[in-house]
Amino acid sequence: MPGGSIEEDEDLLAAAEADARLSCPSCGSAHVAQVLGDNGGISYVCTACGHSWS
Repeated sequence: MPGGSIEEDEDLLAAAEADARLSCPSCGSAHVAQVLGDNGGISYVCTACGHSWS
């Protein structure tokens, strides 16, 4: 990979794995989208039931 270090690659992989384990607290679905919140924070939205949380 051009320009990437092993540490950066490991960080990206860890972030992807964390996202893969994320599930909706309302319905349990793994179909979750990460979105920017109102104040620039991170929020999540379940694409299955529409529940949102941060």
